Amino acid sequence: MPSKREREYARRRYQKQAARAARTARLRRERLLVVTFTVIGFAALVAALLLANRNEQPQAGETPTDIAPTDTATDPAALEPLPTTNPEQYEAAPPASDALAQDWNVTMTTNVGDITMVLHGADAPQAVANFVFLANNGYFDGTACHRLMPDALLQCGDPTATGQGGPGYSWGPIENAPEDGVYPAGTVAMARVGGDGESMGSQFFLVFADVPLPADAAGGYSVFGEITGGLEILQQIGAGGVDPNSVGQDGTGRPATDVIITTVEVE
Repeated sequence: MPSKREREYARRRYQKQAARAARTARLRRERLLVVTFTVIGFAALVAALLLANRNEQPQAGETPTDIAPTDTATDPAALEPLPTTNPEQYEAAPPASDALAQDWNVTMTTNVGDITMVLHGADAPQAVANFVFLANNGYFDGTACHRLMPDALLQCGDPTATGQGGPGYSWGPIENAPEDGVYPAGTVAMARVGGDGESMGSQFFLVFADVPLPADAAGGYSVFGEITGGLEILQQIGAGGVDPNSVGQDGTGRPATDVIITTVEVE
C-alpha cells in the first residue's frame, strides 16, 4: 500500500498532466479558429472581388454606364442657392389710376450691371401702377431673376426665387398684349399663370430677342414698358444659357449666370 507521501506525489503529478492536456487542447482549438477565420475571410475577399468584377462588366441585356467625376458644373449640391427675401405682403393691388397715364423711368441695378426701362402708364395702367408701387416699397430689392428662356427672355420679380412667390394679391385683366403674339427685343411684360388672365402679381419678364409667345385661353401677356439700356447685358446672360441642373420640360430654368436685383429706382 503506497504511503501518504507517495499518494500526494501521484495526485500532484496527475493534476500537472491534466493541466498540460487542457492547455494543449485549448491551443489546438485556438489554432483551428484562426485557420477557420482566415479561410472565411479569404473566401469573402474572393467573393467581393468577383462581384466587383461582375458589376464592372456589362451582363447580357445590360448597357455599360460611364459615371463622370462630380464637379461644380454638374452637381446641384455644389451650387450656391439663389438668395430669397421676405418682403411685406399686401391685400390688394394699387389702383390703375396711380399710373397717372404717364411714362416712368426705371433703373434696375443688378450684380451684372444696370438695366434701364421706361414704363408706359397710358398703355398698361394697372401693370405700371403695380410695378411702381412694389418698386417704391423695396419689394424687388435683393431678389434673384429665377428663370431664363434661352435666347429670348429673363424672368424676375419673385422674392422666393422659385416661380411661386408674389405680393399677396393677384390682378387682371391682361393689358396691351400684342395681337400677333410676337414680343420684340426690349419688351417688358408681366408673367402670369397659363390660362389665367387674373393671376398677375409681381413677376415680370425682360425680352432680349424677338420671340413669339402664342396666346392661350386667357390671351397674351401684359406689355407695360420697354428696355432703354442694358439690353446687351441681358443678351450676354442669355448666351450663357441655363444651368443644366435646373432645366424644365419647357427648356427654361435658372440662368447659368446668377442675376440679383440690388435696387429698383423709379422716377
